[in-house]
Amino acid sequence: MENDNTHISADTLRTWLDQNKPLFILDIRPQEERMEWKIPGSHYLNAYKRLNGVDASVMDEIEVPANMKVVTVCTAGRTSQLASQLLRRKGIDALSLEGGMKAWSLAWNKAKLSFQDYEIIQLRRTGKGCLSYILASQNEAIVIDASLSVEIYENVLQENGWRLIAVLETHMHADHLSRSRQLAQRNHADLILPVPNKAAFTYKAVRDSDILSLGRIKITTIASPGHTMESVSFLVNDEVLFTGDTLFTDGIGRPDLKADSSEAKKRAELLYESLQSLKHMDNDIIVLPAHTNEPVEFDGKPIMAILGEIKNKVPLLNLDKSRFIETILEKLPPTPANFLTIVEKNLKGDFSDINPIDLEAGANRCAIS
Repeated sequence: MENDNTHISADTLRTWLDQNKPLFILDIRPQEERMEWKIPGSHYLNAYKRLNGVDASVMDEIEVPANMKVVTVCTAGRTSQLASQLLRRKGIDALSLEGGMKAWSLAWNKAKLSFQDYEIIQLRRTGKGCLSYILASQNEAIVIDASLSVEIYENVLQENGWRLIAVLETHMHADHLSRSRQLAQRNHADLILPVPNKAAFTYKAVRDSDILSLGRIKITTIASPGHTMESVSFLVNDEVLFTGDTLFTDGIGRPDLKADSSEAKKRAELLYESLQSLKHMDNDIIVLPAHTNEPVEFDGKPIMAILGEIKNKVPLLNLDKSRFIETILEKLPPTPANFLTIVEKNLKGDFSDINPIDLEAGANRCAIS
């Protein structure tokens, strides 16, 4: 909720954007931070250093439409307070985003896909690009790759009258804390993880070719090692493929997290084989990945692509094996912040002693394109 007449919380801002409320969001961070991740539709003024150097004139360089509410944004919500204060002195209705982009890391929106026997709701962490899913058929539901607070999934399930029967993971994540164990426990649902993994808690294992039933539909497990050794994809009724971090709409997963150079090469070889298997599936299959590398708009449009489009869009999929391995190992992006700690916490299944906002802030860096 909004705290006062000078600040706005990330949750209130999320709600306003979801309601399509007219806003002028002004990002004042250093340019390299904005290039990493940003709020959809935001405007930019490179004001951070000048404001911290007490140069108030920088705020004269931005033109705000008349009668438009402004929300100023920085990394942690401190410098943006100064920016909004200067704008208010000019008679502009300005608020500072409390907690800055760190707080925005947990903001989300959703989109929906409908099929004859089932529905899918895509829940998106709009700044971080994490994508999770509720798959429902005949009032039964599963959640795939839970990355948001448990209450968000519970509210959506309740709104639709769906009963949660299982929570699935495509792999052990390194860029965000998995909420899957907590969600399963609170709702007395099965927690289903691919193997082999090093999880230190109880779960049900899923392996290649295992079939799960949900209402009127069948979900087939497809082993897809490479991004991680245990990675799997889930195929629903030969129509929809949940690919985790193996295949994105415009790229592929990286094979190097928590791996030395030898292990990264081995995973790259496995990733090539996994992608070749997926590549030979029907071109009309809809691919739903676990991440996107762009801020997620509040437009209700699912982030997805059909497999045939991805094959044409991602040149890496058309390389021979040796060239594929060489290319992706050359193109590895910087490792995600705090990924070793995040992996450790996910394997323990308990992060009650940490602040997710501090650990998860920043864009994901899972893709190679």
